[in-house]
Amino acid sequence: GDLGPFNPGLPVEVPVWLAINLKQRQKCRLIPPEWMDVGKLEEIRDQERKEDTFTPMPSPYYMELTKLLLNYASDNIPKADEIRTLVKDTWDTRMAKLRLSADSFVRQQEAHAKLDNLTLMEINTTGTFLTQALDHMYKLRTNLQPGESAQSQDF
Repeated sequence: GDLGPFNPGLPVEVPVWLAINLKQRQKCRLIPPEWMDVGKLEEIRDQERKEDTFTPMPSPYYMELTKLLLNYASDNIPKADEIRTLVKDTWDTRMAKLRLSADSFVRQQEAHAKLDNLTLMEINTTGTFLTQALDHMYKLRTNLQPGESAQSQDF
């Protein structure tokens, strides 16, 4: 792409891959996203714990961005360890909710589910398990129902 020119000392928005590349070459200082703040993340975590449903996250890529920025630029992020802990706490809360939702979904033999406010990473974390569980349930149900081919052919 066409990027630049860059002026020293002036903040500029660039793609994450470029920011990390420049940071690795010690050519820049990364400024974390607005939501990557201890106070805001505490609010998000507490809200997630209070609600029964999934709350909207500050970014659809909050987990990926946190991991990348803390791995490559933790020296540019104030209170990086606290941020790591808060994001992990939020992730754990959301995963626990997702497991409970999946368990309820399977037990009630639902046909569809609403996945509002889940990120792609969260969906992909349980996607394989859930699709395999539904596949097994389908096979069990079809084996329990008498099929037309199993009828007696007495003449």
